Amino acid sequence: MEGLLNVFPHLNASLNGLSSLFLMAGFVFIIRKRVAAHRLSMLSASITSAVFLACYLAHHAIRSYYFGIGPTRFTGEGLVRPIYFTILTSHTILAALVTPFVLLTLWRGLKGQYEKHKRLARYVFPVWLYVSITGVVVYLLLYQLYPTVRG
Repeated sequence: MEGLLNVFPHLNASLNGLSSLFLMAGFVFIIRKRVAAHRLSMLSASITSAVFLACYLAHHAIRSYYFGIGPTRFTGEGLVRPIYFTILTSHTILAALVTPFVLLTLWRGLKGQYEKHKRLARYVFPVWLYVSITGVVVYLLLYQLYPTVRG
């Protein structure tokens, strides 16, 4: 079971990265007026983000309830420490705030409410993209650049 626990951070970062790619592709497609490709990209970004959220919650539930351990500690020191926590804090707050707006934007697009969809998407898209990209940055800092030393 512990091996499975170690897979989650890599899986979650991959899902965040993939979501970022779908988001950027969707943006390019709508600029080029390729509406069907835009729709597919944005649905793919939404599904990828939903799978990420399920995996993220599962990872933390398993850590807490099965193993009785808390969150992974950030081991970086010096200037990188406040940088990491600033990115983590903005990522976490914006992820929680943007989620209902992502769902509303998606709903409006799927229902053909294109003007309302477009007005909201102008604000939601950059925040969602920021959240997806900073998710990967948090992973890189926490698990690759400054990993917890097991002893």
